[in-house]
Amino acid sequence: MRWPEHAIWWHVYPLGFVGAEREAPPMEGPAEPPLEGSAEPRISGPQPGGPRLSRISGWLDHLVELGCNGLALGPVFASETHGYDTVDHFRVDPRLGGEADLLRLFEEASGRGVRVLLDGVFNHVGRGFPAFADVAARGRESPYAGWFDSDGQGEFRTFEGHHRLVAFNHAEPQVADYVTDVMTHWLERGVDGWRLDAAYAVPATFWRTVTERVRARFPDAWLVGEVIHGDYVDSVERTGFDSVTQYELWKAIWSSLNDRNLFELAWALGRHDEMLAAFVPQTFLGNHDVTRIASRLTDERHLAHALVVLLTVGGVPSIYAGDEFGFRGVKEDREGGDDAIRPAFPARPEEASGHGWPYHRLHQDLIGLRRRHPWLVHARTTVATLTNTTLSYTVGEGTDRLAVVLNLAEEPAKVALPSAGWSRIAGEATFSADGAVVPAAGWAVAEPAVL
Repeated sequence: MRWPEHAIWWHVYPLGFVGAEREAPPMEGPAEPPLEGSAEPRISGPQPGGPRLSRISGWLDHLVELGCNGLALGPVFASETHGYDTVDHFRVDPRLGGEADLLRLFEEASGRGVRVLLDGVFNHVGRGFPAFADVAARGRESPYAGWFDSDGQGEFRTFEGHHRLVAFNHAEPQVADYVTDVMTHWLERGVDGWRLDAAYAVPATFWRTVTERVRARFPDAWLVGEVIHGDYVDSVERTGFDSVTQYELWKAIWSSLNDRNLFELAWALGRHDEMLAAFVPQTFLGNHDVTRIASRLTDERHLAHALVVLLTVGGVPSIYAGDEFGFRGVKEDREGGDDAIRPAFPARPEEASGHGWPYHRLHQDLIGLRRRHPWLVHARTTVATLTNTTLSYTVGEGTDRLAVVLNLAEEPAKVALPSAGWSRIAGEATFSADGAVVPAAGWAVAEPAVL
């Protein structure tokens, strides 16, 4: 197995995590465009609050104690506001610290056996991006005129109508050169892979060019594209990504639990198996872009059911920082509407509300279970019992198998399983040779009994 198949990510949105200011301070001195994809250090500017990345370092032991071995960072590069309006992909956002601070975080993570994933925003940039600023000032006289699509009247194509997010012209070869230079620059400095933001908005031919160049130098780098909808298998095949974000399963988990319609989840698990035949999806219950799972679910008892599904089906799972404590937060479609799902964290994990509570311990238990069964990354799901409120399934890879039983009803339920004899290893249920009785609103995981 390659290292990504052993990865369980803890996903952090750094600017929110450290309590950074909403807007970046002005840069000191003139900003120069990235000529020839230059990787030269940029002018750092002030660092209000000091090297705040050290706050994330203080949580690395928590990440490991949780059972994770990967740190997936949101945007860390110089930007104007929220990190997705990048102005310099070679410079650390001064609200977080400097390059030395980021490299120190890489080293501290590596010392604990923790891989690091960076968030690459390569569909669009902020209007302060030097190459765009040069085009805005000089028009067609700018050497970067081909980097952006213009209507000739001073208007430029943007990302989904957001005026401050100017889209790259991905047909321009210099843009592919630039993105390749950025990715290899940070891979050289110790990062292990990239999450590629808004990958669905970028032509697959562009990604194929970039991923082939990056892999030529860093064959072990893990590249995962943010793909929200569409044909995931086709996307992976055409772009050269290792994986994409499994939004289809994410939606089915919380929706089926809220609606008490486990047929939806069963259907999604079938689709998930089809993907696993081609690649290993990146699975999750939460991230920096969606309402927290604790706020999304209408019955908090279903938090356990959701986590059981995430950590017993195939895929490369990630835990959005704070979800292990049951953090709440609703994403709203307004200015500042992401703030609730991207809060500041305390300096130490034990100061976090929910630390040590049952849901936190359940994360540790289920992540530990997954670690003891690493084959789950490729496991396929076979449904045995399915009603609106009960679901039993087996997950298997080769000769390895586990059984999972879920009950959303307010009374105990009997479910079937393939005759094998089962021994409970997590949760609460009474297993027999061919099934189980699951308590009201209960769940359990079992392994084949040793005869």
